[in-house]
Amino acid sequence: MKNDKKKIQVDHITTLNGMMTFGIIDDRQHILDFVNTGYAEMDPFIADCKVQAMRDGNVYITEKPRRIRGKALFREDNASLTLGRDHRYYFVFTLPKELLPELPDRLVFQSLAIAQKVDRLLSASGEHAGMLSRAEKTCVRSTNKMISGLGGKKASKK
Repeated sequence: MKNDKKKIQVDHITTLNGMMTFGIIDDRQHILDFVNTGYAEMDPFIADCKVQAMRDGNVYITEKPRRIRGKALFREDNASLTLGRDHRYYFVFTLPKELLPELPDRLVFQSLAIAQKVDRLLSASGEHAGMLSRAEKTCVRSTNKMISGLGGKKASKK
């Protein structure tokens, strides 16, 4: 088993002297308050932390790591395409419960719109030019006719 120790890189250390109060509030959550009694100059911050209180009275506070979120490559009203850190593409579609009857139409329309954007990107770079099949392009045309009848925005055609 490999021992992975994290290297702690410290740019600036501030030592605080003060009084700490540790307790439990009404809804059974622990609360930790610290009052600095000396002078210290620090930048304010808000963070999710792990607090470890030891039997000897020492308290260790460690900031929890933040989840690295990828920026969406393409986005529609309810859908997005993102490249994950594991080098996989993720298509995410979210819809409020009240709009459930619209799910089939929105899913088809928005997934085709994102597929067209990917196709345009690949054809512009010269890779896999024109990946959308004739059937998919026909589906886009029929979707555009249906949406124009409802007064919505059209999907772009190739």
